[in-house]
Amino acid sequence: MAANMYRVGDYVYFENSSSNPYLIRRIEELNKTANGNVEAKVVCLFRRRDISGNLNTLADSNAREFEEESKQPALLEQQKHQLKHRELFLSRQFESLPATHIRGKCNVTLLNETDVLAGYLEKEDCFFYSLVFDPVQKTLLADQGEIRVGSKYQAEIPDMLAEGESDNRVQEKLEVKVWDPNNQLKDSQIDQFLVVARAVGTFARALDCSSSIRQPSLHMSAAAASRDITLFHAMDTLQKNSYDLAKAMSTLVPQGGPVLCRDEMEEWSASEAMLFEEALEKYGKDFNDIRQDFLPWKSLASVVQFYYMWKTTDRYIQQKRLKAAEADSKLKQVYIPTYTKPNPNQIMVPGTKPGMNGAAGFQKGLSCESCHTAQSPQWYAWGPPNMQCRLCASCWIYWKKYGGLKTPTQLEGATRPGSESGPRGHMTRQEVQGMSPFTRNEGRAKLLAKNRQTFILQTTKLTRVARRVCEDILQPRRAARRPYASINANAVKAECMIRLPKATKTPLKSKVIPRQSLATIVKDLAVSAPLKLKASRGPPTPINRNQASQPRVGQSLLGKRGFDSASGVPYPANGRPYTSGIRSSSQSVIKRQKVSHGEAPNPVVFVATKETRALRKHLTQSEMRRAARKPHVPVRIKLPPPPRSLAMPILPSSTSEPIVLED
Repeated sequence: MAANMYRVGDYVYFENSSSNPYLIRRIEELNKTANGNVEAKVVCLFRRRDISGNLNTLADSNAREFEEESKQPALLEQQKHQLKHRELFLSRQFESLPATHIRGKCNVTLLNETDVLAGYLEKEDCFFYSLVFDPVQKTLLADQGEIRVGSKYQAEIPDMLAEGESDNRVQEKLEVKVWDPNNQLKDSQIDQFLVVARAVGTFARALDCSSSIRQPSLHMSAAAASRDITLFHAMDTLQKNSYDLAKAMSTLVPQGGPVLCRDEMEEWSASEAMLFEEALEKYGKDFNDIRQDFLPWKSLASVVQFYYMWKTTDRYIQQKRLKAAEADSKLKQVYIPTYTKPNPNQIMVPGTKPGMNGAAGFQKGLSCESCHTAQSPQWYAWGPPNMQCRLCASCWIYWKKYGGLKTPTQLEGATRPGSESGPRGHMTRQEVQGMSPFTRNEGRAKLLAKNRQTFILQTTKLTRVARRVCEDILQPRRAARRPYASINANAVKAECMIRLPKATKTPLKSKVIPRQSLATIVKDLAVSAPLKLKASRGPPTPINRNQASQPRVGQSLLGKRGFDSASGVPYPANGRPYTSGIRSSSQSVIKRQKVSHGEAPNPVVFVATKETRALRKHLTQSEMRRAARKPHVPVRIKLPPPPRSLAMPILPSSTSEPIVLED
């Protein structure tokens, strides 16, 4: 019963998504809505996964400084990883959430120099914070309410003097004397002098124009003159004049007029007091934020002094009574029963209703993504649906409470909500290919937005074996069509460990490809690429090769693919017919200018001509699809024979007979 009872001030877990970790909030108010539901006004606390990478770097540097100053014991790498899940960041952001979304209590404390960080890992549902996160400004600042304990902040108390030992320290340097209780004046004389000081203060306010506007009545002026600032000034005047009443009287009323002493309550205007009350409602007693956001023209000492004087006014007592009445009308606590509905991410057994987010249809034999166990009473789908990752029951509870996995994995950073829709959504397709788990680390290239260097992805022997053994899980053809989709390497490795002992009994048959000798290859290259002879310069080469005087049948499809003529002679991609290795002397050899890969224009556009569009009409839909899938294969097309032209009678150019026109 007590565990399900939630009160104002408790730190609780809120669930806003079935697959994301819990939100950690502090209950400020419990309000009952018009339809009978209970809403909780809460203060937001953020995890490391909720802030940017730059702020995470700043938090890491702050953690290192804390460990050096507090001399923390050395931690293992796994403990450091889990300790980041226990760190939270306080904020000034408020929000209202339904109380039915509460999933339990937790404990959040301010990090102290005397705390041992490893102690937080030993306690369940225990968190700490030391920095304040501003969601609007995106900044991390040290909490002003830090309890300063240590040698830097504690006073050093000297040893007690022995009996008869004199204090050799100079008292004037240690303190300033402002009042001597052993003076020659009686208490009645001092009280009379204080009454005179109040009367002088009242008269001074009557002469001051600004005070007359703020305090138009005599009672208000007398009340302002009776404040502590007037009494302190009167007692200080007696101390400076060696408790001589005559000299003190002349000091209170000099030749220029009576002395006017005003404190912060009189210096502040009514509008400034209203701003202070509004800031105090928002920030509490955080005077730095009050001054920075609401009263930047006031000093910090002025704000603090006004606060303690404001607490003595009727305005403070009136607001305190109103808040007490509102607190009595609000709920003090609320009972939330334990949430027992099944999570949609559960991987159901066959015969039951499957879950959501890809929880159905999981491969058998997959291990937990965090602890790598293969046995669990219940499994939960975790991460992107196409990855088919899962967590055991204990690791799922750890993920929901602490927002991470027990051991660091590659996919943990890819499941942050709200940052990207899919895994590595902020990367380009080439970068995702470079981060594939089936490539060596030294083969991964750091791709820029416009990279001009060639890079090669080289696979290992184990990867090539996995392609054959786990072909049903890996699906190479499907992965080749979607190179940007991630591949679950852990699932493939786990399946390889199961199938490899069976695969060794029946070794794979490798097809031996006969290779030609080096001399044969060089001879073939010499025939296919003969020596180019220099010739006299002919007409300039047209920019668009389709405009050259070539046969119409040889025009290329899409500007980059050759066709065959009706006779079946293949044409290359540039639209020119193949010739023998030896060129005739009548053919002019044009030396082409080689363009480097780095200077190539980007992007390259192939423009089709009218002849190319006409040739496309002779291709069927299946031939067009086949040509699009294999652009390197020449396309063979049979053109219909051209229509025969009718023979026209040949007329003589001249005749001797006269031409007769008949009507």
